[in-house]
Amino acid sequence: MPAQAVYIAGVGMTAFGIDLARSVKDLTRQAVGAALADANCAGSQIEAAWFANTSQGALEGQHMIRGQAALRPLGFAGIPIANVENACASASTALYEAANYLKAGAADIVLAVGAEKLSHPDRSHSLGIFDAGWDVSVVDQSREVLLALGGMDDTALPLPAERRSVFMDIYAAFARQHMRLYGSTQEQFAAVAAKNHAHSVHNERAQYRRAYSVEEIMADRSIVWPLTLPMCAPVSDGAAAAVLCTEAGLRRLGATARAVELRACILGTSVDRDPDDLERHIGRVTALKAFEAASLGPDDISLAEVHDATAVGEVIQVENLGLAPRGEGGLAALHGHTALGGRIPVNPSGGLESKGHPIGATGLAQTFELVTQLRGEAGLRQVADARVAVAENGGGLWGVEEAVCVVSVLSR
Repeated sequence: MPAQAVYIAGVGMTAFGIDLARSVKDLTRQAVGAALADANCAGSQIEAAWFANTSQGALEGQHMIRGQAALRPLGFAGIPIANVENACASASTALYEAANYLKAGAADIVLAVGAEKLSHPDRSHSLGIFDAGWDVSVVDQSREVLLALGGMDDTALPLPAERRSVFMDIYAAFARQHMRLYGSTQEQFAAVAAKNHAHSVHNERAQYRRAYSVEEIMADRSIVWPLTLPMCAPVSDGAAAAVLCTEAGLRRLGATARAVELRACILGTSVDRDPDDLERHIGRVTALKAFEAASLGPDDISLAEVHDATAVGEVIQVENLGLAPRGEGGLAALHGHTALGGRIPVNPSGGLESKGHPIGATGLAQTFELVTQLRGEAGLRQVADARVAVAENGGGLWGVEEAVCVVSVLSR
């Protein structure tokens, strides 16, 4: 018997940014309320919920029952509520679990939520969250492996910023590897960032809404060479949510007209491979499985949202998704192919670099953008004739790649 088709009936998202006054509960209330209203769904119609968060335990001491603490005040009682932590891919993992629950026939209407409050009066606490994103028992070994990726003498490079997330070092190592393998340049990475910052000008929920030129980005403050500040995602607060349904659930809500089908949602975990064997990269392997599950391919894609925690992240994932040839992800941005109006717009939301990156909400924020685009409701950042979209959301580090990756394919 074929699995149930899964639809997204409603989405909601807060503005992303720094807001010390708002709590995780405040952010959750806004995103969930918007998603329920968008789906024409009463809270009492939700049959199960998944809540994604990564930092509340470390920053606030709420180590357990985070979803129950955030959702019970909204009236969600008696239903299954599961808590999800999967690094920066937590929200997409919540989406994955919710979709599979529907496919299994366990419910018809469910909720996936991601909420994160990373801001803290002491910024070192916020940046310290990322130290747990890799195996803390082998930090020195992992650092040595990463430094070797670029084949460069680290002592000959500009000094890194004193305060930074360890993941900026990780992405800088990936950038240097890409430069070594394909001859990519800092200018190409800057073109990715310039494109995404230009997109965010038209996104009222983005943390940053200032356009930059490629030259301005290259001249900005260095974080870890070759990455400058505008190439890197900021610390952010925010939340996003989605109401998922079966066909029966859609009929109960009367929400069929604006529903978007979740054609595939695949979760993968990192593999052991040679560092330069990028055809076995977790992003590539997961993308191929998602396209197969959706019975679609890269040529069918109208737009993409990918995990650009730094500009090189977008370059790597555009190539993994087959939206640009291997080694040409940066060139695609430099030549305008991945900009609005280009051949395959990538990160029309502004991406993590300028929209913001509240870790536990990021994956569902990608879902929010793609659903909005497929409905034709994105305003000045609308991708023309958007029919099929793909999201890639990675999290953590294991070895020489993300520890976890989720790729989702949606269609109208």
